Amino acid sequence: MIPTLRTERLLLDPYVPEDEEGFVALFQDANVSQWMDGGPASEEEDRALFGRIFTKVYAQSLFEVWAVRRDGVLVGHAEIKPSDVVGGHEIVYALAPAAWGSGLGTELARALVDHGFGTLGLTEVHATVAAPNSASLKLLARIGFEHVRDVTEDDGSTTRVLTRHATT
Repeated sequence: MIPTLRTERLLLDPYVPEDEEGFVALFQDANVSQWMDGGPASEEEDRALFGRIFTKVYAQSLFEVWAVRRDGVLVGHAEIKPSDVVGGHEIVYALAPAAWGSGLGTELARALVDHGFGTLGLTEVHATVAAPNSASLKLLARIGFEHVRDVTEDDGSTTRVLTRHATT
């Protein structure tokens, strides 16, 4: 069962079917999707991804995925999941551009890290960030993540792997 997480301004709770339009709008926003693994996808692919959250991720308890809400409105997406790329658990988060610049990203990332260390008992948490995504790299550095290595993607782009240890 996916736990509900709360921060000062955000509620992270499991998606419900009624979130589909908001999820698709978030993932279809070019300002958001440019930073997602694989870049922008078609609307059909994003709808299929939303469906797999229920039929695969939640149904098989694979990892934790949340809708991120502020004042009852879907403003983002969050996950903490095992990843072969980092050899441990990776946090994944995205916020709608309307939520940028207000500290919500930091609040969201901290909530994911705290959940990883506290509830899941992890000793380290990882993040992967496209090298040009300076806003996310700065955010993660502010909350104690350190750059550990780079991965060259198939398209020649660079992804930075960052890690935060529980004692940081």
